[in-house]
Amino acid sequence: MMAEHPKVDFKKSMKGVFSASSTEFEEVTLSKFNFLMVDGQGAPGTSQAYLDALGILYPAAYGIKFYSKLQLKRDYVVPPLEGLWWSDNLDAFTENRRDEWRWTMMIMLPDWISADHYGEAMDTVQRKKSDLDFTDLRMDSLEEGRSLQKLHIGSYADEAPVLKHLHDELMPSQGLTFNGHHHEIYLGDPRKVAPEKLRTILRQPVKPI
Repeated sequence: MMAEHPKVDFKKSMKGVFSASSTEFEEVTLSKFNFLMVDGQGAPGTSQAYLDALGILYPAAYGIKFYSKLQLKRDYVVPPLEGLWWSDNLDAFTENRRDEWRWTMMIMLPDWISADHYGEAMDTVQRKKSDLDFTDLRMDSLEEGRSLQKLHIGSYADEAPVLKHLHDELMPSQGLTFNGHHHEIYLGDPRKVAPEKLRTILRQPVKPI
């Protein structure tokens, strides 16, 4: 009989990934992680594509969690929602032109979930959630390597000056340029937390110019 493993909370066991300084950007080096991913474009929180993405991400994430608990005897807390953000023009971020934003919304998967496990779990999820279309969902990996990150406390709309400082001052002063998409990790639920108390990790993969 397969032995039970202790339940894992990745926010506690992977502090370098799910925590950051609130006072300044710090450098981290990130390894490869697997994610559930959905791509789209439009303003976060309001565009239908964004709402549809979350509408399939969460049922899939919890379906895989329950599969892991029942079939693999390994339980875990579903990690926070994350997003990769980019635009044809980076000014769309610093000027808060949200309709131009392109994104990949995602939730991290444990490293013990294989592609076969994903397929088996999603077969069950699709049977139980037959009203949802999971066509746009995929399991994929991301390895960001050297990155700068900071914990932003406050409204999402107040991120623009923080990113402008990062892009226009901090990165050039350190001889760094972009090496991947802007990355956000949402530690607070905007449905339950006041905007001024939201906690979001802002992350930017970088490389020497």
